[in-house]
Order: sequence, then structure tokens, then C-alpha cells
Amino acid sequence: MNINKIVEQALESGYLTPTMEAEVGRLCETSAELSNDEYLALDKLMGALLTGEVVAMPRKQFINVMEELVVSEVISRVAEIETTSNRLLDVGDIAAYALNRLPPLYATTEEGASFQRDRAKTELTAIINNQVEQAISLYLERPNFHPERQALNKGSQSNNVFEQVTKLLQSQAPNYES
Repeated sequence: MNINKIVEQALESGYLTPTMEAEVGRLCETSAELSNDEYLALDKLMGALLTGEVVAMPRKQFINVMEELVVSEVISRVAEIETTSNRLLDVGDIAAYALNRLPPLYATTEEGASFQRDRAKTELTAIINNQVEQAISLYLERPNFHPERQALNKGSQSNNVFEQVTKLLQSQAPNYES
């Protein structure tokens, strides 16, 4: 879809969805130079947004409570292993493996998140622990096929669990302490 069509659709519906907004941003970033028509369309959209003729729909905020439960469990297990051996484990790899085998627990409110945490603690603790154990076991048994691979959002592999956890938390909540 091009910028003109997105603006036309927003003007017709009266809404600029997050998807439409992202697509306009992507088109602007990837284009070497915008045409006059595209500039006029963007100007028209900006005017419509300022007058209220078009309303920007907010992005829905949600979390997967299962992620925090699994990451917490992985961190405690990895810390135990690293203090009793000279093995270094990747929290992200282990958590991803376990999460891919567990049901998501999404929530959009604090009350919903609390409900999902309570539900997980009563119904899913054994399953979570089992999947984390299996992930760690497989991680310890696997050969180092591609030592040159780099984790997401990292320039170099970190060997410190604390650094890994800090980077993982920063990637999940970049504006938490700003």
C-alpha cells in the first residue's frame, strides 16, 4: 500500500490505525525521496489529525505473563548451575525454548496480569518447571554448532548472567527507568 492510499483510507474511516501509522513510517524511511503527491497527502493527514477529522488509534498495551514467570525460573536455575560449575548458560536461549512449549498468558491490565500469575502458580507451575528443566538439559547437551551467531540486540555475546538479564529486561521495557 502506498502513502496516498493509506491517507485516503484514514480520511474515509476517520481513524489512523497503528498498522497504518507503521506502514507510513516504513514507507517514509525506505523511500529515497517522497513525491510531491506524497508530501501533500502527509500534509493533509497531519491537518486531519490536528483538527480531529482523523483520530490516531492508540496501540494496545499487553504483556505475556508467561514470559516473566519463565524468565524468573530460568534465572534462578541458571544461577545455581553457574555457581556450582564452570559452564556459562544463555538465559535467552533457554527461556525461548521453554516459552515455545508453553501456553501464552496475555493480559492488558494489572488485574488481568495478577489473575494470570495466580492461575499459572496453581495450574502451571509443574509444567513451567518441567519445560525449563528440559530446556536447560538440552542446552547443556548441545554442541556449539555456530559460535559466531549473535543474540538479538547484542553486538557481542555476554558471559555474565547478570548482564544477560539486564539486557533482556532492557529489551522488554526500554523506558522503565527513564
